[in-house]
Amino acid sequence: MKKVEAIIRHFKLEDVKNALTECGIDGMTITEVRGFGRQKGHTEMYRGTEYAVDFVPKVKIEVVCAADNLKKVVDTMIKTAQTGQIGDGKVFVSSLDEVIRIRTGEVGIEAL
Repeated sequence: MKKVEAIIRHFKLEDVKNALTECGIDGMTITEVRGFGRQKGHTEMYRGTEYAVDFVPKVKIEVVCAADNLKKVVDTMIKTAQTGQIGDGKVFVSSLDEVIRIRTGEVGIEAL
């Protein structure tokens, strides 16, 4: 099993969610996050005063899938979230040793 974490722009969330649902992904976790990479934040004007926003707001999507679905999930996330501009985000993939459904005690792929 694999865990896929994607950091994307806020306005792409609904598109990515719908595309993953069409791919057969039943569940995901969404978190509002803030950070920076190469984008290095930006400046904004508020009441005539310019100030720096060091951490850019983004959305983090976490999906757990079977290893054989990994390529489809990652490709769908990238294709749907991409705008071609700096700050589109990142996708991280990690291996999971165990998944357990709390309610039933199911383990492994059945717990998804």
